[in-house]
This record gives sequence, C-alpha cells and structure tokens, in this order.
Amino acid sequence: MNGARPLRVLLVEDEAIIAIMLEDMLADLGCEVVGPVASLGEAIRLARSEALAGAFLDVNLGGESIYPVADLLAARDVPFVFVSGYGPAGIEARYGDAIILSKPILDADLERAVAALRRRGAGSER
Repeated sequence: MNGARPLRVLLVEDEAIIAIMLEDMLADLGCEVVGPVASLGEAIRLARSEALAGAFLDVNLGGESIYPVADLLAARDVPFVFVSGYGPAGIEARYGDAIILSKPILDADLERAVAALRRRGAGSER
C-alpha cells in the first residue's frame, strides 16, 4: 500500500478458495474487505447498508445472478467489478462499461481493477 487510506470494498464470491484468495490479495492492495459474502441475500443486505468505496461481484452465485446487487450499487453510485469465469461474454449488455475480471484472476489485473475503483470513486465511501 502506498500510504493511501484503505479502500472499503464488498467482496461477493461463492467459491470459498477463490474468496479467501481474493480477500488476501485485496488486503495486500490496501483494501478493507467487507465479506467475503457467498449468498445473494447477504450481498443485497450489505450493498444497501454498508459504506463502500467499491465492490467485487462474482456474476453467478450458486445459479443466482448478481445483477440485483450491481443495480443497488449503481443506484448508490458505488463502482464495482464483475468477476466471472465466462469473461465479458457472460455479462449483460447493460453493464458494457463495467470492469470485468476473468477467472483465474491475475495479480496485475486485480491491481488495475483496484486502481480503477480508486479513480472512479476517488476513495470515497457511499
């Protein structure tokens, strides 16, 4: 971390190994992680109630779409990153400008995504 204040991000991922790995990687990049969360209901609750500067959203949570969470965050003007095993082709067209990380996630890609969240939100929490 380069002296910047921690970026408070919601992490929604239903695969435990990936969630643990992402949580560690995000912490190493100066993020304060809310979660990880594996269920849509809990993700919706946190997206509504937590002060967040950004979010990392697994697109498919056990067969449920993450889009209700993305919609809540967008309404709050909280930037987010989609995490998907399907790449950009697996994201609804209405989210064409969203940042998308493809699994497996490379360190450099995650670093760029965190930097983009910092720029988009200027580190503010909503």
